[in-house]
Amino acid sequence: MAESAAEADGRAATDLADAAIEDVSARALTIPTDAPEADGTLSWEQTTIVVVQARSSGHVGTGFSYAAGAAAQVVEGMLADAVRGADALSPRGAWQRAREAVRNIGYPGVAASAISALDIALWDLKARLLGVSVSTLLGRVHDGVRAYGSGGFTSYDDERLREQLAGWARDGLSAVKMKVGSEPARDPERVRVARDAIGPDVELFVDANGAYDRKRALSLAERFAAEAGVSWFEEPVSSDDLEGLRLLRDRAPAGMQVAAGEYGYGLHYFRHMLDAGAVDVLQADVTRCGGITAMLGVAALCEARSLELSAHTSPSIHTHVGCALAPLVHVEYFHDHARIEQMLFDGAPCPRGGVLYPDPNRLGLGLELREEVARRYE
Repeated sequence: MAESAAEADGRAATDLADAAIEDVSARALTIPTDAPEADGTLSWEQTTIVVVQARSSGHVGTGFSYAAGAAAQVVEGMLADAVRGADALSPRGAWQRAREAVRNIGYPGVAASAISALDIALWDLKARLLGVSVSTLLGRVHDGVRAYGSGGFTSYDDERLREQLAGWARDGLSAVKMKVGSEPARDPERVRVARDAIGPDVELFVDANGAYDRKRALSLAERFAAEAGVSWFEEPVSSDDLEGLRLLRDRAPAGMQVAAGEYGYGLHYFRHMLDAGAVDVLQADVTRCGGITAMLGVAALCEARSLELSAHTSPSIHTHVGCALAPLVHVEYFHDHARIEQMLFDGAPCPRGGVLYPDPNRLGLGLELREEVARRYE
């Protein structure tokens, strides 16, 4: 006798109730940049992305982190065994298992990036098992998330700087960010070049990546605001210098926000930064801080303090996650990561009218790995 719709629904529910994490794999892909890139404290010509895939009941969830290739070894050497057999519908439970597994090697850094990529894959897997997008699974409080263009590397000459930032302005992004700090004496002129390129109506952000000391940062904050209307100063001093960040936050010109937090690998880090009153806007990176499970906690810390949250890079993931975070104000559309995600994944989002929108009709994060592309960079 043919199975009724009610019986089919009941069987599907039973199958889901028994869904377990069957297998986890990871691979490190190293992709050259399209031009040399540098900021105030570092330079690079390639970027490594660690892609993790988790499987259950014929479905595959995908997550990733921009991290050292060693993170892939941590996933396959330690985390896969820890989460295998765990409930595929309970990413938080698997996260706890993974967190306990890295006790003896230390959590911040490579292990946190590995757990982040795994956790993202497990949330993607859960959404696919339930037949919904990640933004729907988490519950949207925003229909889309504002994107700001990010690049303007210190390795760029003025022509390349103008071209990139002006392009984002023409595309409708309402803010752009550039790197400063490698040549402090030239930074005011570079910032003026950027302002001329984007016009008066687009917000201009700068990111020093902790390159300045306190006095130079304060002096340049005043010049950047007065000469180019800069409204966001990211890591004017090291993010480890909470007193220095607080000093800059207190003394920066009116209308300039001080931001930091992208190197946070756990909730304790963010709590200490917030307790110090170090930032106007907290930054967090879902591919570093512990994945979606931890990112929800970071947002709760911000909400409890009525503080704004900004998502650091990895726009394809933050598009979905950001829609579920009430204090989120924008997502960094970072040139290098946006380019890589467009290369590697079908379904990677692009801003429309300056906003990144998740596609609720695509399952999970809406991403499908292009195997033929991925194999070129292993």
